[in-house]
Amino acid sequence: MNARYEEIASALPADLDALPRLRGFRLRGMQMTRLETFIDASFAFAISMLVIAANQIPDNITMLLAAFKNVPAFVASIIVLGIFWRGHWVWSRRYGLEDGMSILISWAMLVTILIYIYPLKAVFGSMWFFLSGGLVGQALGLRADAEARALFAIFALGFTATALEILLLNLRAWQLRVPLRLNEHEQLMTREEISGWSVPVCVGIISLVLALILPIQELPWSGWVYFSMAVLVPLQRFFQKRKRVTGES
Repeated sequence: MNARYEEIASALPADLDALPRLRGFRLRGMQMTRLETFIDASFAFAISMLVIAANQIPDNITMLLAAFKNVPAFVASIIVLGIFWRGHWVWSRRYGLEDGMSILISWAMLVTILIYIYPLKAVFGSMWFFLSGGLVGQALGLRADAEARALFAIFALGFTATALEILLLNLRAWQLRVPLRLNEHEQLMTREEISGWSVPVCVGIISLVLALILPIQELPWSGWVYFSMAVLVPLQRFFQKRKRVTGES
C-alpha cells in the first residue's frame, strides 16, 4: 500500500461497522468536507442563475403571467440538476474522499454545471413551448439550422460530461476500495453505481451523435432520446438487482 493509500486508510475509524448505513453501505463521509460544501454552494448558485436569467422581478400582472410561462422549464431543469447533485451527494456520503483526483473531477463537474445551465434552460424552454403549442416555455429563436444543431450538441456535451464526471468519481472510489476497506456488499454497490451512471453517459453520447448527423427536420430526436432513460434506468436497476439476488442464492 503506497503512502496515499495509507493516508486514506488512516482517516477511517477503526470500527467501520459502527458507522451509520444507507442501504447497507457504511457511510464514511458523514462529516461534510470542504469539497462537498463548495459543490453544494455551486449547485445552489446554478439554481439561482436559472431564476435570475429568466427575467427581472415582475412588477405588474402582465409580466407576472409571462414569468409563469418559464415555470415548467425551471422545474425540469431543477430535476436534472437534482439528479446530478444527488449522485455527488451519495458518492460523498459513501466514501468521504477528498484526495487530489477526487477534487480535480469534482471541480471539473462544478465548471460543467455552471456552463450547462444555459443550454439546459434553453432546451427545456423550447420543449415545453413545442408541447404546449406556445402556451408555456419559450421559442429558441434560432436564426439558422446550424445554431439549432449547435445548441443540441452543446446540451449533449454538458449532460454527458456531468454524468461522466460522477461515473469517474465512483471509479475513483472503486480504485481505492482497498484503503477504503469496502466489504463485498459495498464493492457490489459501487460496481452497480458505475454501471448505473454508464446509462446517461451512453444516452448523452447517442444524443450528441444524433445532433451532428440527423437531417435538420429530425433534429428534435436528439432531445427526445433522453426520455429513453425512463425505461433504461429501471431496466438497469432490475437486472442489477436480479444479478445480486442470483449471486447471493
